[in-house]
Amino acid sequence: MVNTMKKRVNDVDINYITFGNEEGQDIVLLHGWGQNIQMMEPVANPFQKDYRITIIDLPGHGGSSEPLYPWLVSDFAAAIKELLTSLKINDPIIIGHSFGGKIGLYYASKYKVKKLVLLASPFKKSIDKPSLKVKVLKTLKKMPVINKLEGFAKRHIGSDDYRNASEVMRQVLVNTVNFDITEDVKKINCPTIMIWGTNDEAVPLADAYELESLINDSAVIEYEGCTHYAYLERLSQTISIISSFIRE
Repeated sequence: MVNTMKKRVNDVDINYITFGNEEGQDIVLLHGWGQNIQMMEPVANPFQKDYRITIIDLPGHGGSSEPLYPWLVSDFAAAIKELLTSLKINDPIIIGHSFGGKIGLYYASKYKVKKLVLLASPFKKSIDKPSLKVKVLKTLKKMPVINKLEGFAKRHIGSDDYRNASEVMRQVLVNTVNFDITEDVKKINCPTIMIWGTNDEAVPLADAYELESLINDSAVIEYEGCTHYAYLERLSQTISIISSFIRE
């Protein structure tokens, strides 16, 4: 059964869902900018038999309230740590896409993480480009398993997010783009894999290999011809790779 919950953390109401095996290892999923829980469910659902799943609406997204001031990536990581501690989740497997992956990287550099899965995650000055909106929508239409997300994507991916965002969230976006965590990621010591599309225009493949050089126990997996949403474009492959990685 899926439980939708909210918890007050650092003056923000954080919306999250939990489901799966209560006795299993914890998997925590963090979505990209302008998205929400829904965009990570296709990755999470196949693991619910053996793992306890938690998917979070990052503050300012989905059902979570906005920060009262423009947060940095470090503020998001601290809030997630407080939330997970309250849920007795202390050594999670973290799966993060883009913005969520950047938060996951910072989190893993500061707190205990069992394994880290990065889906096109920036660590320097890089984030989803509005120009990707049309390409992403066309891609979603071609994916039968997740084409139901097309309507959501139309509302939440692309330049409209910035134009319609509050002043606080606009500044959060600017802060996120400019927040360089190169030195922080060198401290990560958990096994890490990075799934990346070779045609990613938001966070180029070269960044993946630079990130790999900074994290000791890490590896890049290329999806030929895929975009910033490679993890969804080849969903079955993504599930297979993650399954093998977390069961090692």
